[in-house]
Amino acid sequence: MAVEKITMPQLGESVTEGTISRWIVSVGDKVNKYDPLAEVMTDKVNAEIPSSFTGTIKELVAEDGDTLAVGEIICYIETEGGGEAEATADAPKEESAPASASAPAAKSEAPSAPAVEEDADAPNKRRYSPAVLRLAQENNVDLEQVKGSGAGGRITRKDIQAVIDSGNIPTADSKPAATQAPATEAPKAAPAAPAAPSAPASAPKAAQPVNVPVEAGDIEIPVTGVRKAIAANMLRSKHEAPHAWTMIEVDATNLVEYRNSLKSEFKKKEGYNLTFFAFFVKAVAQALKEFPQINSMWAGDKIVQKKDINISIAVATDDALYVPVIRNADEKTIKGIAREITELANKVRAGKLTSAEMQGGTFTVNNTGSFGSVQSQGIINYPQAAILQVESIVKRPVVMDHGMIAVRDMVNLCMSLDHRVLDGLVCGRFLARVKEIIEKMSKENTSIY
Repeated sequence: MAVEKITMPQLGESVTEGTISRWIVSVGDKVNKYDPLAEVMTDKVNAEIPSSFTGTIKELVAEDGDTLAVGEIICYIETEGGGEAEATADAPKEESAPASASAPAAKSEAPSAPAVEEDADAPNKRRYSPAVLRLAQENNVDLEQVKGSGAGGRITRKDIQAVIDSGNIPTADSKPAATQAPATEAPKAAPAAPAAPSAPASAPKAAQPVNVPVEAGDIEIPVTGVRKAIAANMLRSKHEAPHAWTMIEVDATNLVEYRNSLKSEFKKKEGYNLTFFAFFVKAVAQALKEFPQINSMWAGDKIVQKKDINISIAVATDDALYVPVIRNADEKTIKGIAREITELANKVRAGKLTSAEMQGGTFTVNNTGSFGSVQSQGIINYPQAAILQVESIVKRPVVMDHGMIAVRDMVNLCMSLDHRVLDGLVCGRFLARVKEIIEKMSKENTSIY
């Protein structure tokens, strides 16, 4: 028998961790290769983690609600073949080692603790997920004094939250003298615990919990894993990317007339709607091809200008915001873009969007006009360099070239940009080109096929 490990996959570009929302399997279950093991939430997608092997579930390292970094082990599967030697090699040392071998190490760290208790806790005692480390650090919780309820004594996020809720928070200063290691032994014990992942100097400091008074009649709504992930990603974007903002006014009268003349016949023929948004996405894709600087990303010591034009579109549900991707949008017709917008939006709302459909976006277009907005400032979809908000098309009086006032269909295009990557000049030219393309869209100049 061999023991194989399953790790947290990277479920999207720039995704660094995922939260186990629900285990589909239990210890002892037999699974086939590609069978789903667990449902995982990230800031970009909800997805199922498939098994890479056929075998029996040996251990679930993480619990429901645990957040783990990409590459961190989530479970072990026992498979046929390979022999005992291979199984031992594949398993982690602290799990494969005999209890008698691990006891001396445990005793040297905590002489006053019974050996039996340490043997039970040793395998996972010091394997902390990023979420546990973060929550403990934010609330000054000494993890050495917390008893874990997870597999092998693993400390889970629920354990930390229970300690915080109790109000009796163990700190390093409050550790009983009898259990403290002598000062001369501290350096020896420290290396045994894995260090928390070092954050870059520019990483945002996590916000401290706010003590908000709750009065009678107030409703407390728990923050879901998806909402926490969105908040973390937005905070990172605002903290790391110096946002600048600009807006341009576009006369979409010809476009409105053209689209309205086609929509009924198009819906009858194709089976889905021909939206204004499809025209705007096409115009943006065309302009990105002419201004490739906008289609870039910040990479610390360099700027990466992407070859493919993959447009992320924002799709909202009742409690989350997702950004599926229209790949190679510059090569697609307006009809093709309209079809993809419909399909991706339907998948998001049905919970069937795959991780692959969330990856590779190079520029985001957000249809804020769908709920009546006329001016907004979007937060950049990190690590992209810009986001464009397409606002509502509204009828307004406009002074025409000949000095006459006419009622026209006007729309505002609002662009947020990462000033490390882009300057106002190139963004101004880019928006002017988008404006030109949209204002020329008409029956005579534009084909949807």
